[in-house]
Amino acid sequence: MDATQVRFVTDGTEIGVRIADNPTSRDFISKLPLRLRFEEFAGKEKISYLPERLTTDGSPGSAPQNGNLIYYVPWGNLGFFYNADGGHDDNVITIGRVESGVEQLDRLERGEVTVEVVE
Repeated sequence: MDATQVRFVTDGTEIGVRIADNPTSRDFISKLPLRLRFEEFAGKEKISYLPERLTTDGSPGSAPQNGNLIYYVPWGNLGFFYNADGGHDDNVITIGRVESGVEQLDRLERGEVTVEVVE
C-alpha cells in the first residue's frame, strides 16, 4: 500500500499524495474516485467532508505534520496540514503524505476537486 499514489486535481492544479498503509487509508482508496470541495480551516489546514465515514479500527493516531493528508475522526473529514502544530492526537489518522504540489494547497478551494488513484 505504501506505493499507492492518489492525485487531487482542480482547475490546473494537481497535488500528488503517497498513501500510508493502514485500515483508514485502505478504506479511503476503496471509495475513489471522488469529487470533493475543500475549505480553509483555522489557518492550519484545508479540509473536505467525505460522503461517508471511514473505518478507523486498527489505525494509529498521529501528530499533525505539514504536508500530511489526514482523517479527523470526530468530524469524519479529510485535511491537508500546511501550518500544523500540536502533539500526538489519537483522532488524527494519517492517510498519506504530499509528494508533489504542496505549494498549491491554497488552490484546492477554487472549486470541485477530483480525487483518484494514479494508475
